[in-house]
Amino acid sequence: MRVGVDRERCCSAGMCVLTAPEVFDQDEVDGRVMLLLDPVPAERVAEAREAVSFCPSGALRVVES
Repeated sequence: MRVGVDRERCCSAGMCVLTAPEVFDQDEVDGRVMLLLDPVPAERVAEAREAVSFCPSGALRVVES
């Protein structure tokens, strides 16, 4: 699985990092989302999907392979 990231839409809430810290991080300058794993390994798919669903700005989306 892959995750689509729209950094322009990101509101820097950090829900993705709190939910899936192995998959997401935040830029130190502006706090916007950064994808750490691409593609997302099988053992991280469930938490990545949950993080996508929690994103308040809709900056993340699941991209099926």
